[in-house]
Amino acid sequence: MDTTQSLERATAHHLAGEFGHARELYERALAIAPDDANVMFRLGVLDMQGAAYDAALDWLERALRHAPENARYHFVRGQVFAAAQRFTEAIDAYLQALSFEANSTDTLFALAAALQSVGESAAAIETYTSLLALEPAHVDALNNLGNCYRQQGDVHEAEAAYRRAIAAQPGDANALTNLGTLLEAAGRLDEAVTLLEAAVRVAPDSPCGLVNLGVALHRRGEFESGAALLTRALEMDPSFPEAAYNFANALHALGRRREAVNYYQRAIEQTPTHADAYNNLGIVYQESGSREDAAQAFSAAIRLRPGFVAALNNAATLMRTLGRIAEAESHLREALAVDPHHSVTHNNLGNVLKDQGRLEDGIDAYRRALTCDPENVVAHSNLAYALTFQAEQPQPLLDECRRWSARHEAPYSGTRKPYSNDATPARRLRIGYVSPDFREHCQTLFTLPLLSHHDHEQFEVFCYASVTRPDGLTQRVVSHADVWRDVRELSDERLAQRIRDDRIDILIDLTMHMADGRPLLFARKPAPVQIAWLAYPGTTGIDAIDYRLTDPWLDPAGTDAQYSEQSIRLPDSFWCYDPLTDTPEVNALPALSNGYPTFGCLNNPCKLSDATFKLWGGVMREVADARLLLMAPDGAARASLIERLGQQGIGAERVSFTPFQPRADYLRTYHQIDAGLDTFPYNGHTTSLDSYWMGVPVITRVGDTSVGRAGLSQLENLGLRELAADSDAQFVETAVQLVRDLPRLSEMRGSLRARLAASPLMDGARFARHVEAVYRNVWLAWCEAGSRSAPVRRVSATPVH
Repeated sequence: MDTTQSLERATAHHLAGEFGHARELYERALAIAPDDANVMFRLGVLDMQGAAYDAALDWLERALRHAPENARYHFVRGQVFAAAQRFTEAIDAYLQALSFEANSTDTLFALAAALQSVGESAAAIETYTSLLALEPAHVDALNNLGNCYRQQGDVHEAEAAYRRAIAAQPGDANALTNLGTLLEAAGRLDEAVTLLEAAVRVAPDSPCGLVNLGVALHRRGEFESGAALLTRALEMDPSFPEAAYNFANALHALGRRREAVNYYQRAIEQTPTHADAYNNLGIVYQESGSREDAAQAFSAAIRLRPGFVAALNNAATLMRTLGRIAEAESHLREALAVDPHHSVTHNNLGNVLKDQGRLEDGIDAYRRALTCDPENVVAHSNLAYALTFQAEQPQPLLDECRRWSARHEAPYSGTRKPYSNDATPARRLRIGYVSPDFREHCQTLFTLPLLSHHDHEQFEVFCYASVTRPDGLTQRVVSHADVWRDVRELSDERLAQRIRDDRIDILIDLTMHMADGRPLLFARKPAPVQIAWLAYPGTTGIDAIDYRLTDPWLDPAGTDAQYSEQSIRLPDSFWCYDPLTDTPEVNALPALSNGYPTFGCLNNPCKLSDATFKLWGGVMREVADARLLLMAPDGAARASLIERLGQQGIGAERVSFTPFQPRADYLRTYHQIDAGLDTFPYNGHTTSLDSYWMGVPVITRVGDTSVGRAGLSQLENLGLRELAADSDAQFVETAVQLVRDLPRLSEMRGSLRARLAASPLMDGARFARHVEAVYRNVWLAWCEAGSRSAPVRRVSATPVH
């Protein structure tokens, strides 16, 4: 048998996959013709197919010694290098091939792919472009060109390349998938779903296609549909970690946390380095209250991917919840070292700094967050809220809230639709309350007295709850609602439609610009009448919120221009309080056994302004033996407060601290306090009512903002106006006189709880009647204004009786 016959038979066996026979025949041919480069080349190809890359390279280099200008040999040598992940050497081999055959589209494609693999996107784009000039409908080149542009962040050019690929071959699953996932990442979800559905029709048995479509449906809020597709992907390929990971995401969105944990763990078992799975597992653990497990999961994510900004932020949020503020700040500083322009990190740092009482630094962090991303609505809300702790005059607060509206509300002002609500003034009204805090939270101390006394014959109560972890108090709130809706997973847009579908007449915002609020829901104006109440008695700045509830003490006559909403003054109080516990009992005045008075303030450190410390300094200088008890996290926060108090002449030996605690332990802390010193310019609100409940009177300084007149409002309702000071000097004098008259202070301690219980501040039935009268009046105003198309007519701010 001559060389030609041996080579023909060898090639036939090679093409049939009979590699052993092929090798034997190739070697026979080479024995007959030892210098035959073609046989050497074919032996190289055979070894490449068997992943014997070094042997393959030996054969190809021998072949090239005999035929150094053979472009095909150089090309296959490049293919061997590429298969061995030796891309730099592959690039050199492809360039050699092109020097002999410049218009080889196969070689140009391989060169571009190798350049892409080493991150040389610009050179890869140039090479793909050269190829496409020769073969404009090369679908794989168009797909990869799109991928290169995508890696460079050029979404427009990537989209154009993918669309050219689809035009060249409409049924190309890769192009449909690439364009679909590109548009999904850009938030163009409807277009993305259409493309990804087409990809699945082309390749119905592709688990990857099902996962991509499932993820897009998940992002569109179609969690059940997304989960069904991901289930199918797992049935096809149980060992597909991305299917398990994304199915866990879908289960999490559906509130099926226990199952989500199982699938995150499954993804981790299949890919132990899956940092994203660890990160999301930590989120589920945190939401479930398994904080130690959450901490371990976040730590694993950060260990696997150092500089993982999302995991560092999540770990910081957890540490903040645990009161480990120094660790929280450390995580956030590390994240900013990786990405100094990450808006979310700056926002979270602002929260941590504010918790430490470093309000100025916190405000600066919020401003940096907005510089990095002007559309960061959460950071802008946090900034607006933080300014309330600092501003002694109302105008800066209104100005910032109006800037919030101009930036974030304006896009929705032209999208509001007419209402189909029945404009009958006297009918039963549908009232919607929106909150993330229908749970063990200070807000519930005020919502329960109202909700539990509503007249359900006149008002149908809807609660729209975004509660992460429901508890016993959640169930109490549920019992007072006619309709309870868990809306945590609904977008603002979908929730707005849900509220419209429920035909809510009056929608109440209970959170405003505070944590987990939904101001963009209210910006969409899903209800004819919208009212702000409870979170804090300031302004939202939101045009779509028509009214704010207040009282005559928070907002005396002449203050209405300080708010974007119309102020409606309830007759007695903005607050109606229920401590939700009879324990702990009020104890005897501690000064009687200590031999010295203890002033206290258990407000959040963000309220501990320089103006506050100046007031307290005057008191502590006059009462030289007095002690001071504050609430602050351990570490740098306390050290900073001690330093600032020292500037007012209050020595560290006179100051003690208590950490953030569960409610019962927090209330028990009042057993150590004789008299409370209020903060300024933001007074205590819930904290002061807790103090009165525990028999501890609070001396307050009356300010010019609504939050700075909270102490006055509460003391007027308690009949203790004498504890509200209109000047700094009067504040000092009032505090000094109170602790120097221990019999009076002791009598006050013993009677304060009963006084509070008998006051309008705890008369839920009376409060509910007043609020319901407001609801009826504002509804009448809407009906008289022409309801569906006309603006709301403002009602009188005269107190309702």
